[in-house]
Amino acid sequence: MRTGGPWNTGPSVVAMGGGHGLAATLRALRRVTDAVTAVVGVSDDGGSSGRIRRELGLIPPGDLRMALAALCGDDTWGRTWSRVLQHRFEGTGELSGHAVGNLLISALWQETGDAVRGLDWVAALLEAQGRVLPVACEPVDLIADVRGLDGPDVVSELRGQVAIATTSGEVQALRIEPAEPQPCPQVVEALQRASMIVLGPGSWFTSVLPHLYVREVREAVVAAPAVKVLVVNVAAQVGETTGFTPSKYLLNLASTFPEVSLDYVIVDPTSVVDEAMLHRVCAELGAKPVIEEVRATEGGQLLAVHDTLLLGAVFSRMLA
Repeated sequence: MRTGGPWNTGPSVVAMGGGHGLAATLRALRRVTDAVTAVVGVSDDGGSSGRIRRELGLIPPGDLRMALAALCGDDTWGRTWSRVLQHRFEGTGELSGHAVGNLLISALWQETGDAVRGLDWVAALLEAQGRVLPVACEPVDLIADVRGLDGPDVVSELRGQVAIATTSGEVQALRIEPAEPQPCPQVVEALQRASMIVLGPGSWFTSVLPHLYVREVREAVVAAPAVKVLVVNVAAQVGETTGFTPSKYLLNLASTFPEVSLDYVIVDPTSVVDEAMLHRVCAELGAKPVIEEVRATEGGQLLAVHDTLLLGAVFSRMLA
């Protein structure tokens, strides 16, 4: 069962995040190196993942499933398994809404009794071009202080990833519960040997930042000699980060985790509001802004996602 070894001949890259943002990064990276490790959050409490978390007491599998699907190959086998993993049951019964991949991952977790081993077996079945790991070995709850829900100056507490991701208020602070979750040891090992660590893109407060609240993971990121890259969202997420500019993401990261440094910040020019400010903020953080076209288009229209080929080309130059 392939979980890392001599067949991984490219530079080692760790990508941290969740959901569609992490999937885009993984699809870009697997075109550059065959030694990719995806580090995925464990705070999802909605949909199929939330049901599995509540009913079976397992870590939520949804974002892990999406990462595995993104690492499937471009051949017939890979494309087929990617679709199968993402397939959701229809109807009105108890299976309605469940993703096949979520059930497969959960079954292997129960069979093996080990989250990492179960994911490695799924990756081997799919012939995934990389490894997928949970950031922690236990489910985590997100708790946010949000301003504006009950009045312009009133700060309220919101609990849960879904509630925070869809809030109409302004997130002031974030924390996790338990405050000291058990980190996945293989994540720390991957960070220690990485040539590059990539944060984002993705939902800022619910997919990108939560990884850094796991203390041992954050410490491993800080200590790692790897090149550290932030991929900034091409568009603010309505609700969670309404009105965010690239500079605001950076300032929020610096104020929350001042010990976390960056080497590069990848920004699409269509999202740059004030280029002078972006350069100034990057300079204060010791990071180099990489302002390049990485946004996907369709029929001449800009999409709110990254183009994996363009993003992969940027990663390739950074790893050269």
